[in-house]
Amino acid sequence: MIDERQQFALEADVLVIGGGAAGVAAAVTAARQNLKVILLERYGFAGGGAVAGLSGTICGLFEARQDPKAAPVRLVYGFAEEFVQRMQARGGISGPTRYGKTYTLVHDPLKWREVGDDFLADSGVQVLYHTVVSDVLMDGGERVAGVVAYTKQGRLRVTAEITIDASGDADVTAMAGLPTYRSLNGVIQNPTMIFRINGVDVKRFLDTYGDNSVLLGPVVEMIQKANASGRYALPRQKIFLFPTPRPDQLLCNCTRILGEDGRDLDPLVAADLTEAEIQGRKQVREYERFFREYLAGCENAYVNDTGVQVGIRQSRQATGVATLANSDVVKGTKFRSGIARSAWPIEQHAGAIPKLEWLFNDYYEIPYECFVPSAGESLLVAGRCLSAEAEAMASARVTAQCFSYGHAIGHAAALAVHENVQPRSIDPIAVREAVNRDGAQLD
Repeated sequence: MIDERQQFALEADVLVIGGGAAGVAAAVTAARQNLKVILLERYGFAGGGAVAGLSGTICGLFEARQDPKAAPVRLVYGFAEEFVQRMQARGGISGPTRYGKTYTLVHDPLKWREVGDDFLADSGVQVLYHTVVSDVLMDGGERVAGVVAYTKQGRLRVTAEITIDASGDADVTAMAGLPTYRSLNGVIQNPTMIFRINGVDVKRFLDTYGDNSVLLGPVVEMIQKANASGRYALPRQKIFLFPTPRPDQLLCNCTRILGEDGRDLDPLVAADLTEAEIQGRKQVREYERFFREYLAGCENAYVNDTGVQVGIRQSRQATGVATLANSDVVKGTKFRSGIARSAWPIEQHAGAIPKLEWLFNDYYEIPYECFVPSAGESLLVAGRCLSAEAEAMASARVTAQCFSYGHAIGHAAALAVHENVQPRSIDPIAVREAVNRDGAQLD
């Protein structure tokens, strides 16, 4: 049978693939430079891992301090700050919530979607939701000239001067046949199914366990006891529970998703990704049952929702002109070409106890060259598919930094179009100056 659906084409100065934190920031920033910008997103809303994956927090905004009583010290501004302010205006975000040795902000994912819509509309970005990229258009074998995508309307062809891969999985980079990698140390962090529980007496919960969302000591011991009883199968012992902007609710980052046979799952393998979704939902119910039986204030708790998709911490990354090293994170390295900063810990989710390695009273910078593919033309990346070693990526992948990456790469794309140059020819100092003019406070 003949497919009678319409085939159609669009043109843009800048094309952004993926509407997560990095994609929204990149698209809005480029559009504000008087460019025609198109954003393609596979879901019916913006938000990426923060919303579809229900990560639920804007991590990476604050410095880390050894003193447990230290007040929050803000580190990241620019587009991230603008987004936070709009969320605050809607009552969609918490104040600083303690997370180990630092702080995070907890958001309402529904309001995240609405704020994302507003940002995109206000800046004039043309958005197509429910649009899945299926191929890349190449010009002369080296230049990425756009993409082919599937829509309900029919096959879509989008051409652009600059394409930004903010897919999270470096999908466009891989489709173009450009160098990518899965993990520089061979280990990929476990996926997670994040969920929210309602019906919680949050005050009693906090009075009992304290205000640190990373639950240690008694809660770890209770999980171990529950597992030893033979009545529970809780594969992760260190869990993170966050009060949300809603009064009787906790956001739960608890699961450690493995295959039915106990093996690590690869989110780039179709069968593994499917199994991760199924196993994730099963684990959510196990933890719900555990909360009701063991945790104060959770006796009447029930699952409100899970992520639209399993949360992916790590999958495929683009090989960049430069690669952020593990040592850069640990030492707090600053770069002439730094276009974003971070003090988020190395947060490795593998094994029963997630590993947190802190950088205190300092921060590191992420170079522009980590977002420029080592080969190919007219392509930039943004978000967690940056070029970084495994432990560095476990720090650099979080939401506040993704806002910062998108902000910077949106400016880089605009410079490339306005100056008619390739992304690798742009002086990173010009990008740094541009985000600083927008209030990033990198200097």
